[in-house]
This record gives sequence, structure tokens and C-alpha cells, in this order.
Amino acid sequence: MNNYHTKTRMRNCCTIDDLSNDGYVSPMANTILNKKFRYTYTNVTLKLIIINAVIYFLMILVPRLYGYLAMVPSYILYRHWYWQVLSYMFVHGGFGHLFFNMFGLFMFGTPVERRIGSKEFLLFYLLTGVLSGVFSLISYLLAGKNIILVGASGAIYAVLLAFAVLYPSARVFIFGIIPIRAPVLVIGYTVLEIFNQITGSSQGVAHLTHLAGFGFAYLYFILRLRINPIEEWKRNL
Repeated sequence: MNNYHTKTRMRNCCTIDDLSNDGYVSPMANTILNKKFRYTYTNVTLKLIIINAVIYFLMILVPRLYGYLAMVPSYILYRHWYWQVLSYMFVHGGFGHLFFNMFGLFMFGTPVERRIGSKEFLLFYLLTGVLSGVFSLISYLLAGKNIILVGASGAIYAVLLAFAVLYPSARVFIFGIIPIRAPVLVIGYTVLEIFNQITGSSQGVAHLTHLAGFGFAYLYFILRLRINPIEEWKRNL
């Protein structure tokens, strides 16, 4: 993630309930898939940042941990190290990689967590991150590539989409200068990631994982929260 400053215009409610009851959301019978958590706020965002930082410094002290925690397709396929589809999210390739991901998590994750509650946010963050990893793993295996995947970017991109859905009127100041509405930023990032994936630009960047983060976040809003991101943006742009 790049360096952003955000300025948000908050709604009058503190949870997603008002959104999910709006008429533009497709009706769906309540099931276990849509069962709400009791709203609590325990600053999970900060705890996730601390965990990522601790693991980063542990990697410096014990470099061999990298092979155990990064997502290595051949290890998952032949050694059955399935935990890597989760643990890769907490491994970063350098301090800059860690810093910008955690900065994005702090800037966008904090307001999202306050809006939907800590339990929902933790489920959203971990599930979109794991699914992004699984999607990347399958794509690597199908392509016959043993690409090592690290970083929280898939989950961070999911959080960015969540921010744009829950705060569609918010402006994001890129580099603290250029104001862009949050939904426009998501759309722009999607186009850029697709372009980079097709052209092979920005080698070493997991564009598919980023796109998967957006995609699984979109499905999460549709299937669990019963909020249609596109309709929400249409109402506010």
C-alpha cells in the first residue's frame, strides 16, 4: 500500500445494521452465514499491527522462520504445511513492505473496525486474507510456478474496499496532496492491478493477490453483510 492520509465523513450510526436494512440490498433469509456478532470494540487493528511487527523482528533473529511461515506452494503441496495460507499474511519482505502495509491497515482498518465491530472485523480480515492466499496458491500451482508469497496486502486491499463501502463519501489524500473519493480509489486500483497483471509490470508484486482481496471483500459484503458495494457507491457518488 502507498502512503495515504484520509479524511472521513462519518455516518450517524456506529454499526452496519442501518446499511444492511436499506432497500437497495437484495433480500436474503437470515441464516448462520448472516448471523451478527454482538458489537464490541477492542482495537483488533492495533493488535494485528503489533503481531506483524513482532513476527518481522523474529524473522531477523531467526531467519529460518521465513520458510515455515511464508507461503511456499511446493511446501504446501508436498509437505502439507497448510498453515502457510494463513501465516503468510504476517510475514513481510522488508521494513518498507511492513511499514506501508501496517500504515494502510491503521488508516483504513481503524474506522472499519469501529463501524462493524472488532469480531466482525477480525473475521473479515483473516478470511479475506486466507482466501486471497488460497486463490494465489491455486493460480501458482496451475501455472506450474513455485512463487513465494508474503505480506498482508490481500487483506489490506480487502480493508480498503470495506472502507470505501462503509465511508463512500470519504476522501483519501494520496501523498497528502491529491484528494480522491474512496470508491474511485478502489476502482482505480482495480484497473491498475489488472493492467499490471496483464502486462507483467511491477515484478515481485502479487497483483493477483491484491485483486483477490478486492474480490473476496466484495463477496463478503454481498453474502454476509448483505450490502451491495456497487449500489452503495451509486447512491453516494
